[in-house]
Amino acid sequence: MKEPSKARDHHSKGPVFSAEQARQGEIVLRTRTRRLIFIAGLAGIVVLALLLAIFAR
Repeated sequence: MKEPSKARDHHSKGPVFSAEQARQGEIVLRTRTRRLIFIAGLAGIVVLALLLAIFAR
């Protein structure tokens, strides 16, 4: 009998979660500092996109 391939073998390791359990993620921004860092990161992405659009011409 053949041994299972390594590509199939990795599926059998580790915990198994149902689809409902996997969807329960959330971003927790409890402190003011974490909220500011998150918003600054979003703003930075927008600024970077604008700069790339301007200077890519």
